[in-house]
Amino acid sequence: MSENTVIQTNNLDLTFETNDGPVHALKGIDLTIDRGEFVSFIGPSGCGKTTLLRVIADLEKPTGGSIEVNGMTPEEARMKRAYGYVFQSAALYPWRTIGDNIALPLEVMGVDKAKREELVKKNLELVNLDGFANKFPWQLSGGMQQRASIARALSFDPDMLLMDEPFGALDEIVRDYLNEQLLDLWAKTKKTVVFVTHSIPEAVFLSTKIVVMSPRPGRIHEIIDCDLGDNRTLDIRETPRFIEIAHQVREGLKLGHADDT
Repeated sequence: MSENTVIQTNNLDLTFETNDGPVHALKGIDLTIDRGEFVSFIGPSGCGKTTLLRVIADLEKPTGGSIEVNGMTPEEARMKRAYGYVFQSAALYPWRTIGDNIALPLEVMGVDKAKREELVKKNLELVNLDGFANKFPWQLSGGMQQRASIARALSFDPDMLLMDEPFGALDEIVRDYLNEQLLDLWAKTKKTVVFVTHSIPEAVFLSTKIVVMSPRPGRIHEIIDCDLGDNRTLDIRETPRFIEIAHQVREGLKLGHADDT
C-alpha cells in the first residue's frame, strides 16, 4: 500500500448468513483508491455498491480477503474518525436545530462549546447554508437538509467522505445544483470522496474514477477513468468526451449483466 493510497482491498469477499441460506454479496474485490480522488460506485440494484461502502466504513465485516483504510483496519480507521458518512436520507434529528445537528459529532467527541460553534459556522459556509444554524430540519428543503448532513459529516475534518446515494431521492434540478455544489466542496477541501450512485450522468460528472459493478455477487467489472479536468460545469455533459465516457459506463453495465447470465 503506497503512501498516497487511502483504501486498498485485495480479493475481498462478503457473504451474509440468512435463514434462507448464505447470500454472497461481494466477490473478489480488488480496488485501490488514492488520496484526493473522487470515486463513484455504480451498478444495478443489489450489486453490492452500498455494501462495499459499508465495509470501508466498518459497518459490515468482510468474510474473506483484506481491506486497509489509511493503512489501518476499517475498525481502527473508524475509531480514529478517518471518514464522515452521508446516508441516502439526511437523517437529521427533528428536535435539534441545524447547527445542533452539525455539532452532534463534536459533542460526542467532547469538543468545547466555543470550538463547536466555530466549526459549525465554518461548515455551514462550506455547504452554502450560512445563516441557517438556528432553523430546524422541517424548515429546510430536502436539498438543504442533505447539505446540512454533508456539513455534519465534515464537522470533525475527516480525511474521507463516504456518500451513499445522497441525492437519489431529489428531483433532477436540485440534484444538478447539488452536484455542482459537491464538486466545489471537493475542490475546496481536497477530501477523498467515495460515492454510490445509480445515475450514469452523475457518476461521470462528479468522478475522477468510476467503479462499474456487476450483479450479485458484486464484482468489479471495470474501472473507468474520468479525465474531464477539474473545472467542470453542467455544460460539460454536452461534450463529446463526456458522452463517450457515459457510453463506456453504460456498455460496462450491460456487459456486467451479460457476464452474470
